[in-house]
Amino acid sequence: MRPPSDLAAVPSTGLARTGSLSNDTPLLGDEERPPVTRPRTRVDAHVKVLDDDVVALAKERGIDALVYAPHFTRLPTIRKRAARFSDDDLTVVPAREVFTGDWGNRRHILVLGLDEPVPDYITFEAAMAEADRQDAVVLAPHPGFATISLTRPEIAAHSTRIDAVETYNTKLLPHQNARTRRIAEATDQPGFGSSYAHLPGTVGEAWTEFDGDYDGVDGVVDAFREARPRTVVHRGGIGHQLRGLVEFAHLAYENTWEKLDRQFLSGDEPTLPSNVAYEGRFNDVSVYSGTLSDYRPK
Repeated sequence: MRPPSDLAAVPSTGLARTGSLSNDTPLLGDEERPPVTRPRTRVDAHVKVLDDDVVALAKERGIDALVYAPHFTRLPTIRKRAARFSDDDLTVVPAREVFTGDWGNRRHILVLGLDEPVPDYITFEAAMAEADRQDAVVLAPHPGFATISLTRPEIAAHSTRIDAVETYNTKLLPHQNARTRRIAEATDQPGFGSSYAHLPGTVGEAWTEFDGDYDGVDGVVDAFREARPRTVVHRGGIGHQLRGLVEFAHLAYENTWEKLDRQFLSGDEPTLPSNVAYEGRFNDVSVYSGTLSDYRPK
């Protein structure tokens, strides 16, 4: 993993830091402490894309690990792809952003460290119970955003079951990111940051920088599970702002043509509870009575 001195590779004017959980103190009495070089691990904690170009850009930007959680993709497929693109310089952590609840009560959770697949479109409580059963790490992505995210009261109510709350997301607008930080502070939750890259060029625009050297998938998952000290960092300048706007605009595609293709043209989604891969284990907690195109809440 890379020591703090690697930050010199990115101009200081192009970085911003928020929400440090480190116990480092820059001053000792009235005398400035001598600099201490400590290993750090940079994790872009939520990306949707993964290919050779994504890996190259992540390495170029000094990222040590990516948390890869593509939409509507089953865990075995995610694991296989994550292993394919992991090497000595970059760890790809397989994860699932689980879509819970029906259309009128949607809540997303980002789950790391799963041993067994968990489908989308089950109740929130069922998803949390399954994460508990597997001793998985649960993160709250983009809290308070639109109608798809955990709210401040919900995070407070489940604070002992949530391992961190996102406090910076490249896709969100400035006032939305300010709200995520307020939610984390109000609920006394550790923060995390991510590029939330749905487009390859956004990877590495923001990351969670842990104090310490955390190698491999288990090391990264444990850093979140154990609430290790970290700082949320993002790139700055007009380029970063433009990437965020491009990602935000991509929401229109996600919620129009991509959704139409997934629901009506491509057949059943692989992460529906009714998919044969789940062997009927989640039928009793499914929030829909048929295929997703039916959209008939029970």
